[in-house]
Amino acid sequence: MGDLLLGQVLRFDGDPFADGEGVARHESHGAVLVQNGRIADAGPADRLRTAHPQARITDYGRALISAGFVDAHVHYPQTAMIASWGKRLIDWLNLYTFPEEMRFGDPAHAADIANRHLDLTLAHGTTSVCTYATIHPASVDAYFTAAKARGQRVWAGKTCMDRNAPEGLRDTPQSAYDDSRALLQKWHGVDRLSYVITPRFSPTSTPEQLAALGALWREHPDCLMQTHLSEQTDEIAWVQALFPQSRDYLDTYEAQGLLREGAVYGHAIHLTARERARLIEAGASLVHCPTSNTFIGSGLFDMGLARSLRVGLATDTGGGSSFSMLRTMAAAYEVAQLNGTALHPAQLWWLATQGSARALHAEDRIGNIAPGMEADLVVIDLASTPAIEQATRRAENIWQALFPTIMMGDDRAIRSVWVAGRER
Repeated sequence: MGDLLLGQVLRFDGDPFADGEGVARHESHGAVLVQNGRIADAGPADRLRTAHPQARITDYGRALISAGFVDAHVHYPQTAMIASWGKRLIDWLNLYTFPEEMRFGDPAHAADIANRHLDLTLAHGTTSVCTYATIHPASVDAYFTAAKARGQRVWAGKTCMDRNAPEGLRDTPQSAYDDSRALLQKWHGVDRLSYVITPRFSPTSTPEQLAALGALWREHPDCLMQTHLSEQTDEIAWVQALFPQSRDYLDTYEAQGLLREGAVYGHAIHLTARERARLIEAGASLVHCPTSNTFIGSGLFDMGLARSLRVGLATDTGGGSSFSMLRTMAAAYEVAQLNGTALHPAQLWWLATQGSARALHAEDRIGNIAPGMEADLVVIDLASTPAIEQATRRAENIWQALFPTIMMGDDRAIRSVWVAGRER
């Protein structure tokens, strides 16, 4: 029987960066059939109603049914410290992040924040997340436990650091390998959960620790590896001082076996020509974190990279200043404008759904509406506030109707969220 959801439907038949916005498919009177946690059919409402007369109908009227948002780079332990004032990256870590992460040795605190983060992101229409945890294995357990209870597809990993961090947040090359391996064996592939090998970034890992994690990744090549790359200029100078033998920032990872397909690098703003070429050659993924990049003064990501690399979109909470992927799309548009490019609404929406899923090598499971895909959906009210409603009143196409929600929308625009075929 299943559930038949009626409304406007937006899906993609390709990559709008490579093939233009024409790959977006919009049904103004569409429907999505959900059965057994997956999308069984999608298309015009009249056809689906005739083909599936026994389905339970939920009619969302003129609301837009889309794949749920995929947030490809977050720090869930920073949930409570979001929107902290006035620091750049290195001071941000020392003043705000590290003291907050020290608290995650307490499993009860970790569980509280994990549940809070997933509740907040679901309220904003985000159905999948790739997150850093802390040095504490309990922080990974807490996030996976909370996501499993909700039926969500998520990625998480123990954040490994063996230098340039407080004593209570440092491990060793061996314990980073051992803890990560144990967590991977415990959680990877359980329900919709995936472990991701997670060195924080080169300044907080010795070459020996990076090599140990590179060895772990070779042993488990189906996992992703996530870290940070070229976020701020003073960070890059610090890396050069710590790794004088390396050609550039990317080389600190490449030399230790941490560059190939499945590598997911956050930020990647200040790249050299060699780094760009090697990232493309290796088939790596980049994640654009626009609210974070502006909030802590990092710089402007080059969205032209999306024509030759897997590029996802992320809130990067708590360096990012919002849990909303709508706000993140708006920031991506603004950053691209500063770089001289006006991103089309189709490109923005694709980044927050299928683009992020591609960056996480999950585009065959999430991030789009198509038969066989997992039924993670968000239903968007395109007139959620008076300001948005008056801006869309004279819209002549879906993009004119959707763009005001991208630029001005928040959790009030989220009418419903479906996770694994169940309305949350």
